[in-house]
Amino acid sequence: MLNAILHSIDEGIHAVDRNGMTVYYNRIAAEHDGLDVHDVLGKPLLSVFPSLSEETSTLLQVMARGEPIYNQPQTYRNMKGKLIDTVNTTLPLYSEGEIIGSLEIAKDLSRVKDLSLKLLDLQAKVDDRSAKAKKVTGNERLYTFDHIHSSSDEMKELIHKAEKVAHTSSPVFVYGETGTGKELLVQSIHNASQRRNQPFISQNCAAIPASLLESILFGTAKGSFTGAEEREGFFELAHGGTLFLDEVHTLPVELQAKLLRVLEDGIVRRVGSNQSYQTDVRIITASNENPEKLLSENRLRADLYYRLNVVSFRLPPLRERRSDILLLTEHFISMFNYKFNKLLAGISKETEAVLVSYDWPGNIRELKHAVEAAMNISDTDTIELNHLPSYISARKSQNHYCGMSLKDEVEKHERSLIERALKQTDGNVKKTARILNVPRQTLQYKISKYHLE
Repeated sequence: MLNAILHSIDEGIHAVDRNGMTVYYNRIAAEHDGLDVHDVLGKPLLSVFPSLSEETSTLLQVMARGEPIYNQPQTYRNMKGKLIDTVNTTLPLYSEGEIIGSLEIAKDLSRVKDLSLKLLDLQAKVDDRSAKAKKVTGNERLYTFDHIHSSSDEMKELIHKAEKVAHTSSPVFVYGETGTGKELLVQSIHNASQRRNQPFISQNCAAIPASLLESILFGTAKGSFTGAEEREGFFELAHGGTLFLDEVHTLPVELQAKLLRVLEDGIVRRVGSNQSYQTDVRIITASNENPEKLLSENRLRADLYYRLNVVSFRLPPLRERRSDILLLTEHFISMFNYKFNKLLAGISKETEAVLVSYDWPGNIRELKHAVEAAMNISDTDTIELNHLPSYISARKSQNHYCGMSLKDEVEKHERSLIERALKQTDGNVKKTARILNVPRQTLQYKISKYHLE
């Protein structure tokens, strides 16, 4: 049964013993390598794969070091000459504290890569554009500043600043938690700019395997790898318009370096080509993590960040703009009334209290889904407490006193302490961290959170 299970899963599995002899090799691994299972099973690893050595084989490396290797991209040609793209995890195998072998699990990304490249082809084919004005369908530009609903002074100031920024071509960096509306803001900037009739292309960098991103962003030259055709990347497709890269910190470090070079002069070179292309693209990037944290953990190159961060926006989470909760709820009720052909008038007072007191970790997106869920099951003219998702309604006004949540009171006190300490040290972060007995990185995060810069 175990053998049947291992042969049926959609991942390649290859195991060797302490002498480098293959003891398990499933059908998927054989398909990756263009071999038959019997060609590998029971034979020395290096004799079957002569292009490998003790230094380059991950199976042998983890045995020698005793440490696993996680999610390592690999591109190679199998015995039939086919190019294979995989992401491998290799683990040492222990018995009674001693290494007895190693196991490699390989996920094939070749089909994903083929589909991604076909997507680029389709975009180019349906694209109705001249040499200088390229309009890409499939990335419809839906939002303008009129779609941003807020009574918050902070958000009004942010929108006013963004409207000014829209008239330039400087790079923009947007930071905000998941669900705060980063793409809505980015599309609004594009639609208020002189580039509004040109392409707007949006790509979440975390949604595509790292090994495919370079060819998707910069394009490919014919013959650069098996099956490769001349294809424009997103930089060329977005020529004259805006390219939005979300979760930019997930780009591999080497790709971050290449992106930095393109930002400097706009010149793009396709993968496998010696021909360069001059592009005119406005770059807007975003992250759902604090940039200070990304820099301190070396997940985002400092030189790239400072190049991207010419103009920056921090979208506040919904818990920091509670005055918008009921405003947005009313907006979503109107939206779903039209969509569901209903006539709900609003929400009950009890429901109001719960919505305003809830912290909304998923931010505006979570609120929208909560209203949608409630309107699906509501059989009255208002949304009642029992119509809300159970994880929200169960929090009925808990942890509240005199209309203020415990969390808000704690944050208010924390902000006050940090503010007083900063004044005491004339803004010296290192001294302030020592006074408050907190790590410097933690203090910097709090300073950013409470806008005490």
